[in-house]
Amino acid sequence: MSSETIYQHGSSGKTGILLINLGTPDAPTPKALKPYLKEFLGNSRVIEIPKWIWWTILNFIILNIRPKKSAEKYSLIWTQEGSPLKVHTEKQAKLLLKLIKERTTPTPLVEYAMSIGNPSISEAIIRMKQKNCERILILPLYPQYAASSTGAALDGVFNQLKKMRNIPAIRTVKHYHDHPAYIHALAQNVRDYWLTNGEPDKLIISFHGVPRFSLDKGDPYHCECQKTGRLLVEALNLDKEKFQICFQSRFGRTEWLRPYTAEILEQLGKQNTGRVDVICPGFVSDCLETLEEIAIEGKTTFIQAGGKEFHYIPCLNERDDWIHALTDIALSNLEGWLGLEESKENAEQSRKLAVDMGAKN
Repeated sequence: MSSETIYQHGSSGKTGILLINLGTPDAPTPKALKPYLKEFLGNSRVIEIPKWIWWTILNFIILNIRPKKSAEKYSLIWTQEGSPLKVHTEKQAKLLLKLIKERTTPTPLVEYAMSIGNPSISEAIIRMKQKNCERILILPLYPQYAASSTGAALDGVFNQLKKMRNIPAIRTVKHYHDHPAYIHALAQNVRDYWLTNGEPDKLIISFHGVPRFSLDKGDPYHCECQKTGRLLVEALNLDKEKFQICFQSRFGRTEWLRPYTAEILEQLGKQNTGRVDVICPGFVSDCLETLEEIAIEGKTTFIQAGGKEFHYIPCLNERDDWIHALTDIALSNLEGWLGLEESKENAEQSRKLAVDMGAKN
């Protein structure tokens, strides 16, 4: 069991919110990428191949090749502040706390963590417990549920809880792929971009891919992506020929969810399409998969195939309507918890009564 503070009688504890994102290396270097990729690709939720087979492939082949290639990609998007994913996630946590302060008292604590890399889920939960958090809402920043993303994040939470003696009450947000405020923020993001830059011939709605067999095993991810896409195009009032839902980020030789974003961009390029815009609703923060894979690689694929104009529509990041949506999602899942904290006076009175009845503190 992990070392914990002594329980104090008469304390109802605080409420907290833990935002979780996928993660990022500490630096855009092969040295930093190797442990990051080892942890990420070593997760059985992410790679569903028998461990005895995958261990050899990962340690003797992939980890000797991929860190250098991945570092080159990260170096293209790295900013003076650091990794875009971490920068945006940290800002979202601060803005969420600020808005919640305006809407409810007492204000819950807000922390953020990464499933892979730093700050880790374990560190965040320990820190929240040290701040007397007795109730924690786990809010993975993945709109659509997948075992490899949300499931892996929750594994990290429960693995830490197994090490604790005095476990806090836990609530989890599974998904928000069809939450009205999230869909509104997505649609308004597109409208705002088009108001400034004009409209494309085709809107590509690209989600992160997962292996096809995950759908066959019961993962709802594909269906939730399709619903998000449908609700988005309905909000934008787009005709069928004006959009395409597809999936990016294939890895390995197995079949993944189709159609593939890269293939769609190549096809549209060969058709001499005038302009395509790409949005990635599965990410609420810009990251390697959006800034490098789509905005750089995707653009190159489209233009080299014969396309004329390519636009990437940024993620929600710190948009005000997204922070309001995130606040709505959090507060709706905190119902019944907010307001449970006792005043210092009542807590001290409860403690004294407990001591009078024989408690040790």
